[in-house]
Amino acid sequence: MDTRTSAARLRIARLRETMAQAGLDGVLVPSSDPHISEYLPAHWQGREWFSGFTGSMGTLVVTAQDAAVFADSRYWVQAEAELAGSGIALEKIQTGAATNHLEWIASHLKPGQTLGVDGQVLGLAAAQQLRATCERAGITLRTGEDPLAAAWDDRPGLPAAAVYEHRAPHAAVGRPAKLATVRAGMAAHGASHHFVSTVDDIAWITNLRGADVAYNPVFLAHLLIGPDRATLFVGAGKVDTTLAATLAAEGIALADYGQAAAALAALPAGSTLLVDPRRVTLGLREAVAAGVKVVEATNPSTLAKGRKTPEEAAFIREAMVQDGLAMCRFYAWFEAAMARGERITELTIDEKLSAERAKQPGFVGLSFPTIAGFNANGAMPHYRATPESHAVIEGNGLLLIDSGGQYLGGTTDITRVWPVGQISAEHKRDFTLVLKGTLGLSRARFPLGTPSPMLDTLARAPLWAESLEYGHGTGHGVGYFLNVHEGPQSISKAVPTADMAMQPGMVTSVEPGLYRPGRWGVRIENLVLNVEAPASEFGPFLMFETLTLCPIDTRCIDRALLSEEERVWLNQYHAMVRERLAPGLEGDALAWLMARTEPLA
Repeated sequence: MDTRTSAARLRIARLRETMAQAGLDGVLVPSSDPHISEYLPAHWQGREWFSGFTGSMGTLVVTAQDAAVFADSRYWVQAEAELAGSGIALEKIQTGAATNHLEWIASHLKPGQTLGVDGQVLGLAAAQQLRATCERAGITLRTGEDPLAAAWDDRPGLPAAAVYEHRAPHAAVGRPAKLATVRAGMAAHGASHHFVSTVDDIAWITNLRGADVAYNPVFLAHLLIGPDRATLFVGAGKVDTTLAATLAAEGIALADYGQAAAALAALPAGSTLLVDPRRVTLGLREAVAAGVKVVEATNPSTLAKGRKTPEEAAFIREAMVQDGLAMCRFYAWFEAAMARGERITELTIDEKLSAERAKQPGFVGLSFPTIAGFNANGAMPHYRATPESHAVIEGNGLLLIDSGGQYLGGTTDITRVWPVGQISAEHKRDFTLVLKGTLGLSRARFPLGTPSPMLDTLARAPLWAESLEYGHGTGHGVGYFLNVHEGPQSISKAVPTADMAMQPGMVTSVEPGLYRPGRWGVRIENLVLNVEAPASEFGPFLMFETLTLCPIDTRCIDRALLSEEERVWLNQYHAMVRERLAPGLEGDALAWLMARTEPLA
């Protein structure tokens, strides 16, 4: 490849031309949109378009002479490959929340120079950190325009998918009750108004869903909640007249998507506005009228959304059965096809597993791109096979499959690792150490309100004991027919905050891993539900109910490394999986389930 004409190199050159014309010495391109989303509509995928790095998280900074992408360990191998020949350096950071790019900006721009970033996509909390850095370094910060606009040819427009209603019985709590919950949270902060930009919060409050963001059933909108009425700012024509009338009758008026800033500017003097600094952008915050008092606190809907009701938990369990049935049918086919010598690739796995899920009742779509990584590809936590680059499943090794579905009654996310051909003692050792981490956290009991990051070491301890480590978090919250990644809880090395306290009804992933670059990767992931544990004189406690229903392949286990308590837990889990799934299976899939849930001696 002629690196002088690589797409990323040419696009960065074009960006530098427009920077010079605009009087900018540097440009910051966060992976963000006006809603602080994790997964972005194409219109805001500027970091990917200009750099060529396709990971879901990362930050691009460009100056007249240098350019760098900042990415954490989940993406290092991928980023090195995708940035090759682009002239863009990879800056390795420890976590997605790291702020190394701020130090880089301060060292690569001189006092008196100017940095541009689109304030409409820059989170308020991130903007506060950036502004402080620039002030210390004598750098002028410009946030009033989009520095990418002039350099991005044929930029995609905004998505136009229709908005639809998430109906009962799966929508177990109605809009009026959810609005009442949010207004109670507003009252606790003395707020007369509340502005919400995060699309999953809006979807939860309004019981509406959409398809504006791949894999997440959400739609682009802002929501302004007042004492008695609320206004939903959404694209014209996305809500049909019947649904609009229903919303109006329940106190939610519609307005054009682009009018949110004007509505903030028109708030009456003396009102008090609640905004979440981690979930609103600088541009929208700056639109608020000067006579309005602003209170910064977590969106009340974030915690309410995270705590699933008993009715929602029941639907999630049903969704797990549907997902488990699809997994069993797929794996039965996979093992039989491998035995027949059929040619199977990582792409085949994605196609076949997605097709099995699509047959299930209530299935809407995948919850994220399927990760099917064989051997070395499994060592990249966010790997995705493409027609241009993928592996054939042949020979010996480990196959890692991380996948999930969106169902009307819940969102799933599961990772399993399977042996192909003959696997080694080292394979089994790595698998078993990761399994011990999964079991160690899954079996935990902890006081109500425990900060979720405190639980992280329970999964890492077996690996740390062998001087092993993984770079990603251990667990993320999961939405209810919403985003597969949601807060407020995070089982990770994050610095605990008050809103990360573990509460009943939260659904969280448990997914320790171990990755040997160029060789193989192991990750074993279940979703768990916070439920009440027996109380004591020390107060109320919580424990986990494992929701995910799919066998863990015992052929990969080094039995000598498992304790008796771990063996018993695993056998009890497999007995539950068999009991829940067997009635829905027959033939080869049932036989596969029975074989893979045999007790471990």
